[in-house]
Amino acid sequence: MVAIRHERPADVAAREALLDVSYGPVRFTKTSERLREGRLPELAFVATEARRIVGTVRLWQVSAGANRPALLLGPLAVHPICRKRGIGSTLVQHALREAARRCHGAVLLVGDAPYYARFGFSSVQTGALWLPGAYEQHRLLACELKPGALDGARGLISAAGAVEPRPDLATLVAGHLRNDTAPAPAIESPRWPLASLASAECAA
Repeated sequence: MVAIRHERPADVAAREALLDVSYGPVRFTKTSERLREGRLPELAFVATEARRIVGTVRLWQVSAGANRPALLLGPLAVHPICRKRGIGSTLVQHALREAARRCHGAVLLVGDAPYYARFGFSSVQTGALWLPGAYEQHRLLACELKPGALDGARGLISAAGAVEPRPDLATLVAGHLRNDTAPAPAIESPRWPLASLASAECAA
């Protein structure tokens, strides 16, 4: 049975491995990544099954033009062997409900309109918005959680969330020394077969 819950610090490695399977290294080159790097997510959820992480979605604080707070959804990913089971849809619906419960006004994403239309996303409110890099305008979508939240929205979409703390030099050196003296860990076989690298049920 699949369960949706908040992401925990111990989930980070498994979530990153899932994103690597779903997107590969190209995920770091996406324009939407420029709005996420160095920031902390406002909301982060994982889908789990038999204690394994099979899906992930996060939402990030952005400004949709000047003084227009919104959230950016993505990346959304489901493990290849668990797709076509509605896990991606469940993650999106859960994320939107939680964002609305926390009184956020709108959610943006870069993705396929035919997929995201079912959740209320469209390009109607994004025609006067743009991202800081290359993207396809018709894939910039928005969903208003509060009617009128994006009325008149115009301008550059920019990062607005809390900055991710960075360890100081002493912490980095201490960690390096511990790694040098620690015994090499045993190599475990991967939990998931990488048989399918089909495109993810995802938002960039």
